[in-house]
Amino acid sequence: MYYILVMSLAYLLGSSSMSYYIARRKGIDIQNKGSKNLGASNAMIVLGWKAAIIVGIHDIAKSALAVILAITFFGNLPYIGAIAGVCSVLGHIFPFYLKFKGGKGFASYLGMTLALNWKLGLAICAVIVLATLITDYIVVGTTLTITIVPTFLGIITRSFLLAAILLIGTIVIMYKHRMNYVRIIKGTEIGFRSAK
Repeated sequence: MYYILVMSLAYLLGSSSMSYYIARRKGIDIQNKGSKNLGASNAMIVLGWKAAIIVGIHDIAKSALAVILAITFFGNLPYIGAIAGVCSVLGHIFPFYLKFKGGKGFASYLGMTLALNWKLGLAICAVIVLATLITDYIVVGTTLTITIVPTFLGIITRSFLLAAILLIGTIVIMYKHRMNYVRIIKGTEIGFRSAK
């Protein structure tokens, strides 16, 4: 019963979409602009860098908060932090009140990671920056992050189940980025330097 409660609340928290709120206030239908997703990257394209920063911070913070609250109030339940984090990520990607069309989930996944293991989270931030600078593709840093996190946390805790829980978020995020992978293979993906 407590698991269901935490999962539901984490999903609802994750479904909060700052890019949608800002765009709606400006009279813009962001779901039909740019890449049409509700993450920080599309907020940058459609709403500008200031809005993108606000959206990014919000998306990171909401999943971190979901994990922290779950551990604080239900810390006796095994894997409750990871479960709350993944549910928050899924809420971000599939918000019920926006026809289940949200963002791609990476910022929320990063927020979950920071709350579960802040040292790993900070290390991941460095990996993202280095991978992006070396390859010129942000999606490379994204992919490394969502594969490293479940692998590393699964190994250090010696828990296959924890890794499996986190892999749910990994698989969904990879699916959401599938067209980025296709464009990289075809050589049509816009690099970070060009986008900047």
